[in-house]
Amino acid sequence: MRAAVTPIGWARVCAAFPIIMDGEERPRKLPRLGNDKDAQDESESVMTGAVGCTPDNDATPTTKGHESDADDRQKLPVNANESVPKMSKNQLKKLRRQEQWEAQRDLRKIRRKEKAQEKKDRIRKEWDEAKKEGPEAVERLRKERESTRHRFRNTTLLPLTLVMDCGFDELMNEKERISLSQQLARCYSDNSRTPYRSHLVISSFDKLLKERYETVMRKTHENWKGVRFLGEDFVYAAEQAREWMKGPEGGELAGIFADKMDVTPKDGEVVYLSSESPHTLTELKPYSTYIIGGLVDKNRHKGICYKRAVEKGIKTAKLPIGDYIQMTSRQVLATNHVVEIMLRWLELGDWGEAFMQVIPQRKGGTLKDSNCSSEEPVQHGDSADAGSEDVQEASQDALEDPGES
Repeated sequence: MRAAVTPIGWARVCAAFPIIMDGEERPRKLPRLGNDKDAQDESESVMTGAVGCTPDNDATPTTKGHESDADDRQKLPVNANESVPKMSKNQLKKLRRQEQWEAQRDLRKIRRKEKAQEKKDRIRKEWDEAKKEGPEAVERLRKERESTRHRFRNTTLLPLTLVMDCGFDELMNEKERISLSQQLARCYSDNSRTPYRSHLVISSFDKLLKERYETVMRKTHENWKGVRFLGEDFVYAAEQAREWMKGPEGGELAGIFADKMDVTPKDGEVVYLSSESPHTLTELKPYSTYIIGGLVDKNRHKGICYKRAVEKGIKTAKLPIGDYIQMTSRQVLATNHVVEIMLRWLELGDWGEAFMQVIPQRKGGTLKDSNCSSEEPVQHGDSADAGSEDVQEASQDALEDPGES
């Protein structure tokens, strides 16, 4: 006889083995992927809903399916869902120009060698023609062909300092920094070759401009004579200049300063040159420091040099261009033009003549003079139109002949 199942006993059986209703999924434990043996054991222990548990043959394929999904997830890139940043048209153009520049590096090297050979041939031809003309022509050509080293020895150092404030790295793009580095090379060249030179200082030389000089320009600035490079700002440079201009090594009162023997280092002043200044510079004084902003920005940051000087409590002044020259454009000049004008004034003692020889023709300036009409065009000298080609040539000379600097 079959034993009757009491309601209490039936409840215990249902509690031990829950009945799976139609349409419901069977509960299944997730297998462990790390160990196949453990995964197999787990698959064998999965309940099927029957009172007598039998191994489930579908467990193993299911485990492999999980492993396959895990592998697929590992193959996906980490940032697959993140969008790749797109480059603008200007950025693409700059990138292509940079790639083209790098690709033509060997070609530029060949061209430099060809130009150097052409220069040697031209000089040799000039010497041959001078020898045919006579000793006077040879002597005249010898003076013209003097290297920077020999000209530097023949110049006279005056107790006056010109500081190039290069603390505007973050305001310039790469092209503008390249232009500034070439202008500074021109400043060095002009100061080394002029009859009366000044102390030349480049301040705030500690960022991208310095990096360019140490890489692209191959550290040739370390061989420049008569130039000091400082990482500190123009205020610190002006303070140090007071000490540099003292004593016999600080310069002599010669040329335009020959009649100022009674002037002492205490009489010197510090002036930041800016076209926005309400004050006008009438003359250069001995034992003084004149600061020039080393900034190429196409007038994006108008008046920044003036504001910077005022914040530091430094006196400001502008060159007397309006008193001597009628300009058709703004009275803003490149850094090397300002330096050259001041060096010409030290040589000539005449602002009008200095402006005539330096200001580029593209500025459209006409001379204001009591002996001529204000409409008379300025007779520019050889160095007047010191455009990009002249600046690049001066920079190239500094690179080619560092030992003679």
